[in-house]
Amino acid sequence: MSAVAASASPRVLADLAGRPRTRARAFAVDAALVLTGVAVMALLAKVSFFIGPVPITGQTAGVILVGAALGARRGAASLTAYALAGLAGLPVFAGPLAGPAYVLSPSFGFIVGFIPAAFLAGWFAERAWDRRPVRAFLGFVLASIVPFLVGVPYLAVILATVLGQDVTFASVMDAGVVPFILPGLLKAAVVALVLPGAWALVRSVDRTR
Repeated sequence: MSAVAASASPRVLADLAGRPRTRARAFAVDAALVLTGVAVMALLAKVSFFIGPVPITGQTAGVILVGAALGARRGAASLTAYALAGLAGLPVFAGPLAGPAYVLSPSFGFIVGFIPAAFLAGWFAERAWDRRPVRAFLGFVLASIVPFLVGVPYLAVILATVLGQDVTFASVMDAGVVPFILPGLLKAAVVALVLPGAWALVRSVDRTR
């Protein structure tokens, strides 16, 4: 199968790369896409504002962008590789800290939550939700909520047991939810414009062939 034939009806943007004939080459393409997703996450993680125990970063935008562009499985694999790279000591997380001790960071639960969030963003993209801005925005907002389902309880546990802070529902919401609502909506909106724009560009190129 040629790259042109494989990209004739792509499910996600990464499918435009085509599907090689051999299993080894297909694995190499998938590995390259997964590592590209790790690089994107590492770059966006450095766009960070430390306002408390959990920083505001570009990571959420990266999660939905990588998940939607790569698809559910490759997106989840990329975010898994991203988490493992950080735990191995590579400086891919927000701030200078990395390594195994990062599991004791208040924000590590969000890193774990990125994996199912990328899968969900990819799941929506595989059903063409990323090709229309309104539908893309709705899907990406839902995907953006997933890290909080893991990250907020994890944050509460770390604050209480590791940092020895008095934890209340209000304090956890102030530290891990409220400051991120508006930025999260804005990031979802940006990606919901970028991806449909990319698909429109693909369609326009196809029409000129």
